[in-house]
Amino acid sequence: MSPFDKSRYERLLEGLEASEVLLSYARANNDVFRVDSNYFQKNYLRGEDVIRKKGSVRLCELGASIKSFGAYCLNNEVDYLDSGIPFIRGVNMKHGRVSFSDMLYISPKTNALLWKSEVKEQMVLLSMSGTIGDVAIATKSWPYPVNSNQDIAKIDTNGAVNPFVLYSYLLSQYGQDFLHREARGSVQQHVFLSQIEQLEVPNFSDQFTEAIQEVIEKSENLHLHVENEIRTAEKALLQALSLDTWTPPEALSYIRSSDEAFAAGRLDAQFFAPRVEQLLDRLGRDGLRLSDVAPARHEHFDASGTGDFEYIEIGSLGADGTAATESVAMAEAPSRATQHVRAGDVITSTVRPIRRLSALIAPDQEGAVCSSGFVVLQPQGISGEVLLTYLRLPLVCELMDLHTSATMYPAISEADLLALPFPVISHAVQGQVQAAVRQATQGRQHANQLLTAAKRAVEIAIEDSELAALGYLDGASTSESK
Repeated sequence: MSPFDKSRYERLLEGLEASEVLLSYARANNDVFRVDSNYFQKNYLRGEDVIRKKGSVRLCELGASIKSFGAYCLNNEVDYLDSGIPFIRGVNMKHGRVSFSDMLYISPKTNALLWKSEVKEQMVLLSMSGTIGDVAIATKSWPYPVNSNQDIAKIDTNGAVNPFVLYSYLLSQYGQDFLHREARGSVQQHVFLSQIEQLEVPNFSDQFTEAIQEVIEKSENLHLHVENEIRTAEKALLQALSLDTWTPPEALSYIRSSDEAFAAGRLDAQFFAPRVEQLLDRLGRDGLRLSDVAPARHEHFDASGTGDFEYIEIGSLGADGTAATESVAMAEAPSRATQHVRAGDVITSTVRPIRRLSALIAPDQEGAVCSSGFVVLQPQGISGEVLLTYLRLPLVCELMDLHTSATMYPAISEADLLALPFPVISHAVQGQVQAAVRQATQGRQHANQLLTAAKRAVEIAIEDSELAALGYLDGASTSESK
């Protein structure tokens, strides 16, 4: 092709989502010789080019150790417990962290058997299946020993690269692009260990890596403060309800009349257990129901318009009582996107038994749309923070679980949810709970901003210079301190 023809050809490609690569490049840069258009998207190629010009080395060349789970048949040896050694699953990894509030546990014997999947401090965790791109770093605050399932890769950098920088890099646009580019599978996406080994990591100076580590550690400390404030709120509420020292009766047998069974429409022994009876008596002492303090909102969402909307699905709820939103085009609105939410509303998942899946709608989420899998509650005469804390109490979640239907996807009905007892809570206790939750909200926002700053600084260091990235971090720290 002559220079003139080549120039004309390149102009024709401008503005099109089309890429031209050499066959030798395609053979050298993917281990299964992929030729699909997704793999060669322009933004992926541009990012790869930027990283290589910066000077990068593959994880396998750095000597990093990447482990998974071992033989898949070992799943048959796992018995989950109510307590013991935490066993991390993909659902526990969200927004760059692992939540230990809804964790399964294994025995020390099982932990020894699954030695390949044990998590050590400063390992970088990466979701390999399902939701590709979830990343976390094991910090010193974790309750070791800790293990993880077959869907999570553990990267031990062995000192070749700072794990906090690798963590930030994987969360950055460059790291996420690599993972989404490498994902395989039509129904459920996967990334394999052999692909993770090929991750190209830029070389950063000691000064920059130390700055990134400092920011990440500050973010983690703030998250620990958030968790402490949430526990403070729950403890205050439990004390006010005289449930903090309550020892529920565990009777081996008990008798109920047929009239009680027919009135309740239930025949299962669990529903009539003495512990449930006592709990209902304690929470229902004032004769109030949830509907008295938080009626349901039914504001229908019309998806016939144009543009985008902010959507909340059950998988978007965090373990800390927050809900993340994602922008969705009207034309692609899920059939479950049915109802609007307003700032101050509390949404709670009807799907059970899943604990603590409630969230408070933030001011910037006003008018967002949520899934039909939620009941939207409007707090009246009580703050959203108090209602959220009450609904997330494990004992209250236990009552919700009792009302689940016996279907493939157990769910509590809106009527049963609104009929749950709700005690009168003094203004003093409400104020204490509200203050703790708001402190947690502020701390969470600050922690998330720091993590975002670390990710952006990595991107600036790759695209511009470490000096510019350090200047950005200084500016972000100054802004946060005001």
